Amino acid sequence: MGAGHSHGHGHQHGPGPGGTAGAAYRGRLRIALGITVLVLTTEVVGSAVTGSLALLADAGHMATDAAGLAMALVAIHVAARPASERRTFGYARAEILAAVLNAVLLFGVGAFIFYEGVRRLITPHGIDGGLTVVFGLIGVVANSVSLLVLLRGQAESLNVRGAFLEVMADAFGSLAVVVAAVAYLTTGWRQADAVASLLIGVLIVPRTWQLLREAVDVLLEAAPKNVDMAQVRRHIEGLPGVEGLHDLHAWTITSGLPVLSAHVVVSQDVLEAVGYEKMLHDLQGCLGAHFDVEHCTFQLEPVGHAEHEARLCH
Repeated sequence: MGAGHSHGHGHQHGPGPGGTAGAAYRGRLRIALGITVLVLTTEVVGSAVTGSLALLADAGHMATDAAGLAMALVAIHVAARPASERRTFGYARAEILAAVLNAVLLFGVGAFIFYEGVRRLITPHGIDGGLTVVFGLIGVVANSVSLLVLLRGQAESLNVRGAFLEVMADAFGSLAVVVAAVAYLTTGWRQADAVASLLIGVLIVPRTWQLLREAVDVLLEAAPKNVDMAQVRRHIEGLPGVEGLHDLHAWTITSGLPVLSAHVVVSQDVLEAVGYEKMLHDLQGCLGAHFDVEHCTFQLEPVGHAEHEARLCH
C-alpha cells in the first residue's frame, strides 16, 4: 500500500492580508516611521542648539530606528510577493532577515553610544539644560504615541516587535535626556548628560539580544516556542489506530506562520475501516484544537512502511 499525503490547515492566526503577520500593520509602521523621522530631525536641531550629547545619541539611535522601520516596510512588501517554482514559500522570510538587520544596527548604535558616553564622562561639556528638557519631552510624547500605534502588532510579528523595541528604547532614551537635563539644571552635575547617554546604551542591548535570538531561532528552523513537541507527539500517538510516529518536524516560516510535518504509522485495520480521509481529518482536528499551527502536512503509512523506506534509501 502506498503512502498517503495531505496538507491540512488549522485555525488561522496572525497573518494579515499580505500573507505575513507584519503585513496587517503596514499602516501603523508608516505612522511610526513618520513620527520617528520628525523626532529625529527635532533632536538633531536640539543637540546643535543645546550641546547635549544625550540628545545627539538619541537622535543617532532614532536614525537607525528610521532605517529599521523603512526596512521593515520594505520586507513586508517583499514578503507579500507570491511563491514561485524556485521559492515555494515565497519571500516570507524577508521579515525575519529585516529583524536580524535591525538587531545588528542596534548593536552598532549601542557601541557608539557607549564610546561617546565614556568620552564625555572623562571630558564633560556644559549644555543648555532648559532647551534640552523641552526637546527631550517632545521625544517622550512622540515616542509614546508610536508605542501605542505598534503595541498590538509587536505580539504577532518579529518584524513589528523589532520596531516596537526600537521605539521603546527611544522613549526611555528621551526620558533619560529629560532627567539628565533636570539634574544638570538643579545640581550643576556636568556628567549627567554623559550618564544619560550610557543609560540609553544599556537599554538597547538586552532587548536587541532577545530580538536577535528569536530571529535566529526562526532562521535555524527551531520549533515554535508556543508548540510543545512532546505534547504534539503524545496527542498524535493517542489517536485511535496510530501505531507510531516519526520524522516529526515543526518550524516557523515567518512570524505567525508555524508549520508542521510528520509521518504517522497507522494500523492496516483502521486504515481500511475508516479510510485515509477520516484519519487525516482526525489528525488535523487534533492539532487544530490543541496547537496553534498554521499548516500541517501528514504522510500516513501502514505498519512496516518505514522499514521499506529505509531499505530503498540504502
